[in-house]
Amino acid sequence: MLSGYRLMWMVVMFDLPVITKIERKAATGFRNALLDAGFQMSQFSVYMRFCTSQAQVDTLSRTVEQALPEGGKVHIFQFTDKQYERAITYHGRSRQPAQKAPDQYDLF
Repeated sequence: MLSGYRLMWMVVMFDLPVITKIERKAATGFRNALLDAGFQMSQFSVYMRFCTSQAQVDTLSRTVEQALPEGGKVHIFQFTDKQYERAITYHGRSRQPAQKAPDQYDLF
């Protein structure tokens, strides 16, 4: 079984300029690149992905770096699954239960 201290989460947060048509196209391209890399939107301009190793985090960080548009600000955070379990989430005023890591499948 994989340890919750080795399993990782990546969060990409960004604030990109979208005033001109070219900037909007670049921002949309960046969001699409994140989706193509397996990220899911958590909130506007906040995308998350579960990773099974630090090596996968490093590879995905390079993928995000290659997709960066001109201008704007992008942050990449990484933390362990155990740290993610401690996140407190609300929908409106209703507290949501902690999210579990995705199930792992064994391929033979």
